[in-house]
Amino acid sequence: MKYSVGSRKSKLALIQTHEVISQLKKLNPNDHYEIKTILTKGDVIHKPIFMMNRKGIFEKEIDLAVLHGEIDFAVHSLKDIPTALNSDLTICCIPKRSRINDIFISINHMPLNKIKTNSIVGTSSIRRAIQITRIRPDVIIKPLRGNIESRINILSHKRLDGVILAKAGIMRIGYDGYFSNLSLHTFPPSPGQGALGIVCKKDNTRMIEMLKNIEDKHSRLEADAERSLSFFVESGCKFPIGAYAKIHGNSLLLSATAYSIDGKKSINTIKKTNKNNTKKIGEDVYNDLHVQGIDKMAKGWKTNFNMWCDV
Repeated sequence: MKYSVGSRKSKLALIQTHEVISQLKKLNPNDHYEIKTILTKGDVIHKPIFMMNRKGIFEKEIDLAVLHGEIDFAVHSLKDIPTALNSDLTICCIPKRSRINDIFISINHMPLNKIKTNSIVGTSSIRRAIQITRIRPDVIIKPLRGNIESRINILSHKRLDGVILAKAGIMRIGYDGYFSNLSLHTFPPSPGQGALGIVCKKDNTRMIEMLKNIEDKHSRLEADAERSLSFFVESGCKFPIGAYAKIHGNSLLLSATAYSIDGKKSINTIKKTNKNNTKKIGEDVYNDLHVQGIDKMAKGWKTNFNMWCDV
């Protein structure tokens, strides 16, 4: 059989797509896969992601190609897929997840807590920017755009003192330079970070059955729990939360942290349930955060977000 696969054209996106194809070809060596690269809005607008006004900026055009039958399925970074996916599409497969934590790379091989006052740290994420201010209010935050290679290149030309990236991305591109791991306690990641999401048409049962063969059950359950929380909180680029789920035996733990617009306050909770109760645990965590005032925090982000546009 021959299949058409949709992907962004960045190096990381293509590596991720080839990773999926490689897993599929191990099961069906005679199948052929053609990668179709598709330009998304996020690829052509050159401003920080959190300043854009559309969800799904890195996936909408690709998923439309799936919807119109131009490609058979699409490979995305799961955190780029909005919770409100088109009703005719489905995330039919989540392969084994990579590392979920963030990392810090600096020009002088120093960890974040050791760099000098007034050092310039770059990030493409408002969540990471808030988290930086909480532990290093004495550094300068610079919003970044571009792929991983371009962000590291800016650092190598000494226009920054450090940069924060997702560990999964630098592992996938084969980065072998210095970095220090950031803890999940101080830098809880975006929901779905480190995971891939494969999207196809909901009524394409044959495609779903084929792609399910490379799904990792634990990765699916953890990702579903995190995305369930995102659904209830309606988080995203303009109201960031950190959240991650972990399976221990038959139990599923979901931890979440939300921040005030100025980063001075945070609320957090952790819940435990049976590993199959992914939707319920997202709702339970939200309800706990609701009692602690997350709706007031969200309103603060909505009304005062422009303060971050001047960073």
